[in-house]
Amino acid sequence: MTNKEIQDIVNSWGEGFEFSEEESQFLNVTVPKEQLYHVCSQLKSHSDLKFDYLFCLTGMDWGTDLGVIYHLESIDYRHNIVVKVKTDDRENPTLDSVCDIWQTAEFHEMEVFDFFGIKFNNHPNLKRLFLTPDWDGYPLRKDYVDEANMIIK
Repeated sequence: MTNKEIQDIVNSWGEGFEFSEEESQFLNVTVPKEQLYHVCSQLKSHSDLKFDYLFCLTGMDWGTDLGVIYHLESIDYRHNIVVKVKTDDRENPTLDSVCDIWQTAEFHEMEVFDFFGIKFNNHPNLKRLFLTPDWDGYPLRKDYVDEANMIIK
């Protein structure tokens, strides 16, 4: 299936999607956060797409927005897509969890929460994964300041 054919199917599910192929072979789609769960569920269950493998879930800080990037593949059809979602709420960033769609997301969403502070609705066990529970802040955000290790000149 071509990227254009995949785009046509995804476009039929709603409005507000932004598509690009950027400089990769993968089709990229940015979805509104309110539609993330529905789109992801459809990507996995649609008989012509069957994106059954979430091989990468990454948190991002785009400066004004926080978000997540999902890299998906269909094992049967061998096509790929990159799904991006953003929120401009840096004080209480919240997105829907997709761990009931792809079980591998459970661990990766905890990592994103730990380092970026993005909370995932309906996650079964959202907690810090690498940092201690009393850690202050989210060290992969661009506005993070590590005052304990600042060098004063």
